[in-house]
Amino acid sequence: MNRFVVFVVSLLSLVMSTLSVHAATQQDKYEAYIARYYKLAQEQQRLHGIPASITLAQGLLESAAGQSKLATYARNHFGIKCHDWEGDAVKYKGDCYRFYDEVEESYEDHSAFLLRERYKPLYELKITDYKGWAYGLKKYGYAEDPKYPEKLITIIERYDLQQYVKGVKKSKKSEKKIEEPKVEVEPVREQVPEVILRRDIFRSWGLLYVVADEGDTYERIAADTGFDAKSLAKYNDDDTKAVLHAGDIVYLEKKKIKADKGCEQHIVAEGETFRSISQLYGIDTKRLARRNKMRYNDTLSAGQVIVLR
Repeated sequence: MNRFVVFVVSLLSLVMSTLSVHAATQQDKYEAYIARYYKLAQEQQRLHGIPASITLAQGLLESAAGQSKLATYARNHFGIKCHDWEGDAVKYKGDCYRFYDEVEESYEDHSAFLLRERYKPLYELKITDYKGWAYGLKKYGYAEDPKYPEKLITIIERYDLQQYVKGVKKSKKSEKKIEEPKVEVEPVREQVPEVILRRDIFRSWGLLYVVADEGDTYERIAADTGFDAKSLAKYNDDDTKAVLHAGDIVYLEKKKIKADKGCEQHIVAEGETFRSISQLYGIDTKRLARRNKMRYNDTLSAGQVIVLR
């Protein structure tokens, strides 16, 4: 075997190995999403008659298995735009999208969206007819992608999402269909700040956060995420004009009053403060200090035990 053939074979092996790792990673993310949210999909099937397999497949596809910026930042798992929405919203890539406090709200709102009059023919299909639902969603205007039905069907079959449809009994309570709005409500679009999600947004301890770059400021992070710099500084028990360092956690919402279960104590390392510890666990600095019968600006000693909850 000459060197060229050896090189080609090695290159093909590397490509195949890379593709296998990527496929495995995607599968892990999809399976994790399904395990976390299948009960929400089943609840929507029970209440509204929308197949759990369809809801899960749409959630996986629209949110990139919960990894998209709209899903992590706005908890919007179905890419539903504002339209007649009067709640919180976010502008992303030039469009207005609904913002939810909880993922459950996104699932419920997705069902409400599909209960509109134009989707009524879908409810005449059998609950197990996922192909009919997939093609029907495209037919009645849910998505513009011509391959949308095939994508849903592939996800349902690859991850056996039909298993979550079986054994779910329809609620006897009649659900009122939501009619298409007769008048479009536009003002909300003007009230929403222009948010360009230039940052990767993560979640830890149930809280949304970004990771600062060296020399970052709250003003810069606010500009990138649509938040108010003063609010961000307050959430992080810091000064608005503070200069941040690479790797600093910047929470995008109010921290908790105590650490999560399983995090009972923290052993102080050299140079740590109540604030730096509070950032590690997503706890309010002053409440943490009071829990330990100290003031938030008191000096801590290496080896000292701090109670977190």
